[in-house]
This record gives sequence, structure tokens and C-alpha cells, in this order.
Amino acid sequence: MTKARPDIDIRPITEPEFPEWLRAVKVGFVQQPVVPETEIEARRPRFEPGRYLGAFDGARCVATFRSFSQEVTAVGGSPVPANAVTAVTVTATHRRRGLLTRMMSRDLAAAKKRGDVVATLIAAEYPIYGRYGFGPATSAAEWTVDVPRTGLDPSWSGPDDGGRIDIVDPEDIRKFGPELHDRVRRATPGTVSRNDWWWQINTGVLQIDPKWTEPFFALYRAADGDVEGLVAYEVDDKWGDANQPQDTATVRGLLAATPAAERALWRYLCSIDWVTQVKSGPRAPDDLLPLLLPDPRAARLTTVTDWLWVRILDVVRALESRTYEGTGSLVLEVVDRAGLAGGRYRLEASAQGASCTPTAESAELTLDIAELSRLWLGDESAVRLAALGRVREERAGAARVADALLRTSRRPWCPDMF
Repeated sequence: MTKARPDIDIRPITEPEFPEWLRAVKVGFVQQPVVPETEIEARRPRFEPGRYLGAFDGARCVATFRSFSQEVTAVGGSPVPANAVTAVTVTATHRRRGLLTRMMSRDLAAAKKRGDVVATLIAAEYPIYGRYGFGPATSAAEWTVDVPRTGLDPSWSGPDDGGRIDIVDPEDIRKFGPELHDRVRRATPGTVSRNDWWWQINTGVLQIDPKWTEPFFALYRAADGDVEGLVAYEVDDKWGDANQPQDTATVRGLLAATPAAERALWRYLCSIDWVTQVKSGPRAPDDLLPLLLPDPRAARLTTVTDWLWVRILDVVRALESRTYEGTGSLVLEVVDRAGLAGGRYRLEASAQGASCTPTAESAELTLDIAELSRLWLGDESAVRLAALGRVREERAGAARVADALLRTSRRPWCPDMF
């Protein structure tokens, strides 16, 4: 790594510097560097002094970093305060100078002092964030459904459970969506909070993408009238040989609080006239979608990737915030090169709750904070990490004990990009 030049100043930006900072974000992501005024004004309400960092070479911003307050759902449904990291860029002319390390160290120290339990991010590049203590804690999968192959009844006209599906306007999504999302996130580990700004951006009230087009919105209402599901989707206009429609419906987002709602919404998407293909968008890797179809092979798995990355800042609160299906104890030696959350801890867990306390007892399992972070939401296996040399058993069988305590019956999922 090239030594950082002392004249490159890293500091929180001021509000008047916000447009220049946004331009630097675009440059860092190799996008059109001219930022439309509409985007600047749509993003300006999110400006929070102290949470937007810039690296300045003279007057030019050459690296960017932003964090904001968030909640992430722990196993069992508890909302955990998180420091969400985003807009991380370093201009190509200033790479390998330690700029990201300086910004990350500053931000994580502030988050720790603030009392955040974890930090979160979505990684554009895999190799970068492990060295800062982050680990991939959820995955996302995408399917493409060949509708004619599904075996579904083409005469389907609606749910047979007394519920109904309605095409609605963006105003209805802003009305019903936040409460539905809260229901879903309380039941789904890895899901993150959404504020009103998120709903305004995703229903077109605010414009940050010049290519944004309004999707179709549909709600699923149960027999009692309660809204239990919603979907946003777009449909292209494609005609094939013999002048036959071959449209593709692409899901922008689908939330379902019940299996009945999920089943009905996927069934609806596969029943739209002219649609011969449905693209699911990012879903949980154990999503119900393929097995909802009479022929699951009609849903072709096209992508599986890491998604939400987590960095534990407080081991005690992180492990005590979640629930456990099994009963047992484990002494963990947690290595944290940044000095934020390392130490030796004894975890005592049962279905009634958990305690995590610092201890001088002999460690049974030694692991880096990044590996504990990827285990926290229950998706990863300590046994697998031990086989890879990323977790070390100090007592034979300790990795199996960790799996029995930490792993979950359904996989965590984060529906959002941020």
C-alpha cells in the first residue's frame, strides 16, 4: 500500500460541499460525473453532519464514505442498532494510499462510541471488507421462471383462500407498505429498517435515478381484508416469432407476511397475460418460490451471491440480542485487530434467553471478529469455517456446538440494497 500523502485531508463534509461530494461518489463508481439538480435535492434531506466523510486533495474530493443509523433484525426478531455503511469510493488516481482504512477506522470508532451493536454494508467487491472485520452474513438468490413449463393452471383467476389481489397506486403502497414491512422484518433475521425517504424514492415521489419508471404495484389482502403482501414489478414489451407476445415480468420487490400471501403473489405474477417469463429479483436463498410450482425446474436459479455484510461492534450485546433454538455453552476467543470488540467470552444459551460475559476460562473456539459476524445471523456453519481454517477448535467438537447454538431453521435475508 502506498503511503498516504500528508496533505490529503479526511474530514466530515459541510452541507455546501454536498454536491461536490456527490460528484466524487459518481466518479468513484465510474458513473456520469454530472449530478442532476433533482438528484441533489432528493438526497439533500438525508444529509447528516458528521456521517458524510470526504478525502480532499486540495479542493477536490477524491474519496467518499457515508454511514447512517439503521436497525437490523436479529435471530428471534429483536431490532438491533446498526451503523449502515454506504457510498464508499476512492477515485482511481488515489488508490492504495490508505484513504479507505482511515475513513473506515474513523467511522467504526464513532459507531462503537455511539453504542451501535453492529455495522452493515452491501459489498460491491468481495475482497475489500473482511480486513475491517466484516463478514457476509446473508445471501441472495435469483430465479427466472419459464411460465409455460410451471404446470400451473392457466385458468387461474385469483386466490382460492378468500383473499384477493388488487392493482394499486403508489399512494396505497406508501399507506400500507411501512406497516407490512415492519411485520415482515420482525419475523425475518437480516432484514433492515426502512424510513419514509425509502418509500418516497421507491414510489416516485423523489427522483434520484433519471431512468426511473413507475412499476406496477399489487397488494394481497387476506379474507378479513388485512394487507399481507405486496409486489412491485415491471413488464417489458417483447414479441416473438409468429407475432406472439413473450413478455418478461421483473420483480422489483415482493414482501409477504404469510405463506398464503407469498403463494398468491407468485401465482399472480405467473398468470399475467402475455408474460412468459418471471424474474424474481434478489430473494432469500431458501425462498419458497421454486417449490410453489408444480414443476420446480421451471424456476431456473440464475444467481447466488453474498448480500448483507455484518461487522460486530459489541460481542456481548450482539450475542444476547438473538434467540437460540438449542441449549449449551461455549467459550469464544474473538480476535479483533481493530481493537473494537475482541476478547474472551462465555456464551450461555437456551430457548429462554442467553448471557454473554467476559471470562478468563480457556477458550474452546478461536475466531476473527469477521467470522463471528458471519455466524451471527445463523446462515454460516462454524464446522465449514473450521474446515477452511478460519475458525480454530481449541476443544474437539466446539465448532459443532457453535452450529447447534447459532444456526437457524430458515436462512436470514435482507431484501434491501443500500
